[in-house]
Amino acid sequence: MSELTIREPHKLGAAEARKKVADFEQLLQKYQITPKWSGNRAEIKSMAVSGSINVTDTDVTIQLKLGMMARAAGIDAAKLEGSIRKRLKAAFETT
Repeated sequence: MSELTIREPHKLGAAEARKKVADFEQLLQKYQITPKWSGNRAEIKSMAVSGSINVTDTDVTIQLKLGMMARAAGIDAAKLEGSIRKRLKAAFETT
């Protein structure tokens, strides 16, 4: 099982940063995963991946655990991490 932790700092405040996370959510929906939000924290659960998204006034932290189903589906942890980092960076650079 692979575990990923991705942190993207920002200066937007939590509410605005939460809006910027939408691009990452589109990536998850590609894999039929929908985060369940409660305030500025979302839980991610599926047969292939679990984890959380936490948005604060200063950063966004995404933690994921890829299970056996993710490996069986051919999801490469390093490529997924790179894609997430790229999307978050792009989302916060446009501010």
